[in-house]
Amino acid sequence: MLAPAAQKGFFMTKDLTSGSPLKKVLSFAIPLYFGNILQQLYTLINTIIVGRFLGTDALAAVGLTASINFLILGFCVGVATGFSIPIAQAFGSKDYAELKRLTGNITTLSIIISAIFTIVTAVLCRPILLLMNTPESILQDAYNYLLVLFLGVPTVFAYNALSSLMRSLGDSKTPLIILLLSSLISIGLAYVFIDVFHWGVGGAAWAIFISQALSSIGCFVVIVKKFPLLHFDKKDLKLQTKYVSQLLKIGIPMGLQFSITGFGSAVLQSAVNQLGSVIVAAVSSGGRVMTLISCAYDTLGSTMATYAGQNVGAGKIHRLRKGVHAAVYISLVFTVFAISVCFIFGRPLAMMFISDSSSQDIVDYTYQFLKVSSLFYVPLALVNILRLVIQGLGYGKLAMMSGVCEMVARVIVGNVFVPLFGFAAACFANPSAWVLADIFLIPAYFIVMKRIERTFPERENLDSSPPTIDNLVEPVLLPEENS
Repeated sequence: MLAPAAQKGFFMTKDLTSGSPLKKVLSFAIPLYFGNILQQLYTLINTIIVGRFLGTDALAAVGLTASINFLILGFCVGVATGFSIPIAQAFGSKDYAELKRLTGNITTLSIIISAIFTIVTAVLCRPILLLMNTPESILQDAYNYLLVLFLGVPTVFAYNALSSLMRSLGDSKTPLIILLLSSLISIGLAYVFIDVFHWGVGGAAWAIFISQALSSIGCFVVIVKKFPLLHFDKKDLKLQTKYVSQLLKIGIPMGLQFSITGFGSAVLQSAVNQLGSVIVAAVSSGGRVMTLISCAYDTLGSTMATYAGQNVGAGKIHRLRKGVHAAVYISLVFTVFAISVCFIFGRPLAMMFISDSSSQDIVDYTYQFLKVSSLFYVPLALVNILRLVIQGLGYGKLAMMSGVCEMVARVIVGNVFVPLFGFAAACFANPSAWVLADIFLIPAYFIVMKRIERTFPERENLDSSPPTIDNLVEPVLLPEENS
């Protein structure tokens, strides 16, 4: 991204601070949604290939790593995504010099954090699996799969940082195109590595690793050629206390939010692991399908983080509530569709993972899991929308507390109710986490909005002359210290 100061190239940005909030949210969210679908789809298809060609134990091995994956890699994704919020604020305030300096510091921080996490997670991979009571029959497969994913931390961090930077400037289409190409490559490689080279579950992991690396390279090339706003000088790579503090204030809480949620999922997974490989495979299959369906809610959350960041950067606070209302309306419409899919097509979806009819129990358990989860998709939608709006406004620590609520719910269900009620309790673990998080997030959202409106009362109806980022960030970020 190093480039001369001259502004050459083609601007691929979108201003979310004007026009119909509903139309802006939809136009930004649709490409992002398909991108999220593709990101989950190639993981889902890899899982299907594992289940079909390698059997139930291999499927269970891959499935139980999901919570660990979310715990560790989720932190990297959260930090990388959080780094883009000051970029969105700078873009909204049209402070392009600040934007470039932030981008340089993001680059250096990303390299340092990803290097540390790669080394630590690779060393601790097996102890983590043992700590989670991973069944001996699937321990080696789980280790082979997870180790490769951990070695790919730099590619995960790079892709999410670069794609988030593009989205912070309003471009959600380019990451979609890059993901489409890398997803096709991942699916093809997974088939070749497993069925042709016989690499086992490690082959599926290597397919993901390579596709993520290609995604990172693709994002980098596009930014160099098409995003002059993100080009910086070598001097901007030197970490400056002002920018490091600003980035970590948002990035670290967002990363911890993912990890805290992932920790709760890992505790729950540990409890599920003791119910046997059939239950583990069912929860794994149901979780994969649910993740695919819930991409819409993740998309709305990410959209609202960028929307909130740009509009608070521009000082257009009056648009925030309208944008949130638009996102909630969209989520309600999608929820009707999602519930219908789970109830009508739940069994066929579950059977995608099963290679023979002798595993009917897995299909039945998966179907039950999907039905129960789908009835609580409205609370899930609110978790994603409200949490990411609060993040976009700069209240990272407050948003992180909703992750703590999710963790508490999953830990209680996993340690208390799963041993008592078995699989039935596991079905209600995620819904209980979403509901408890909303109990915290709904009042938190209204409190934050009142604080923001008090900070910018004079700009409530203005659409021009935005404040500079220097005058903006601290008033937005500092109030959370007293929250």
